Amino acid sequence: GGFGNKVPIYPGYVCAVVASIKTGHPVKWIEDRSENLGSTGFARDYHIHAEIAADKDGTVKALRVHTLADHGAFDAAAQPTKFPAGLFHICTGSYDFKNAFVDVDAVHTNKAPGGIAYRCSFRVTEASYLIERMMDTLAHNLGKDPADLRLQNFIQPEAFPYRSALDWTFDSGNYEGSLRLAMKNVGYDELRKEQAEKRARGELMGIGISTFTEIVGAGPGKHFDIAGIQMFDSCEVRVHPTGKVLARIGAQTQGQGHETTFAQIIAAELGMSPDDVDVEHGDTDTAPYGLGTYASRSTPVAGAATALAARKVRDKAKKIAAYLLEVGDEDLEWEQGRFYVKGAPGKGKTIQELAFAAYTNCPPYLEPGLEAVNYYDPPNLTYPFGAYICVVDIDRGTGQVHIRRFMAVDDCGTVINPMIIE
Repeated sequence: GGFGNKVPIYPGYVCAVVASIKTGHPVKWIEDRSENLGSTGFARDYHIHAEIAADKDGTVKALRVHTLADHGAFDAAAQPTKFPAGLFHICTGSYDFKNAFVDVDAVHTNKAPGGIAYRCSFRVTEASYLIERMMDTLAHNLGKDPADLRLQNFIQPEAFPYRSALDWTFDSGNYEGSLRLAMKNVGYDELRKEQAEKRARGELMGIGISTFTEIVGAGPGKHFDIAGIQMFDSCEVRVHPTGKVLARIGAQTQGQGHETTFAQIIAAELGMSPDDVDVEHGDTDTAPYGLGTYASRSTPVAGAATALAARKVRDKAKKIAAYLLEVGDEDLEWEQGRFYVKGAPGKGKTIQELAFAAYTNCPPYLEPGLEAVNYYDPPNLTYPFGAYICVVDIDRGTGQVHIRRFMAVDDCGTVINPMIIE
């Protein structure tokens, strides 16, 4: 993703582009940090009132939230989406609420423009803070351990796909597993004992717990559009006679490593080395349709389009292999980089051989060449999750805060490149 100030088009950018066109010279737009903060979108100016209903044993029943959202003097985004409050409606978090109600009132003030700000996460951050604060408050009022209260109320793995009380369909999750792993790694039970001993001596030690369910992969046409434009992505995959691959994608990298990740996706689908895949992006004269890099959508949307385009290429290669090997499509098996005849592993064709044949000896009933395009409109968003635990000590005399431990357990989904994650 590329969330934050990269998303909107600000006046300074437009002025620089127009000035360059008019003068015929490169024009650079430079602003200092204060100017940037004063002119770009901000976040977090949400005033939230919430109520939570629960049984005496701590089982949550309902959540009611009213939010007053300050949008500044105007919206920073060129075209606001269907959701002026972003994805705030994920505020039920990882918990099994049967009922929930949320309303958001937006106001305009004389502040900097509201919208999509640095690390705003499309208002998921505010939603996560809200529900975690409420769970801590409930635990305090009931005299329960905040970890135990969360474990008691998590959506269970067998409930997925789970329709939330606010009508989002969570695809998957193991919330209890993530929190228990964080507790184990940080030594939670021992920390609570230490905390009790320190409190008895008048020392200050805090243990903070937060879990989250995020909502990312902006793209499903049933949920999103920008000025009516659908937010799907596409990819073109072309295999040359040499077996080398050219892939054009609509998403633009901003340092996320698209060149590596997307090459790996294609290489895995076609059974070849990523070094044989050349990824082109960012050239709007040649790139296929795409709606950008933000909202953690590049891999779930553009990456999926890339994988599906590669599979179309592989499907055509299978037909060519069947023709060359004089068997039916159903008689072929696939292993990495090669189709072979069932029961005769020695009789097969590599993807490189099939690419060459696509241009020199293609079946008469197929178009020559080996390339495909895929347009991918995802059926749903994705819902990654995690659990964080922070341990702090506070000097009672000076008020100085020392963060002793911070444990984060995150759901990464399918890991394409571990080195990029690390």
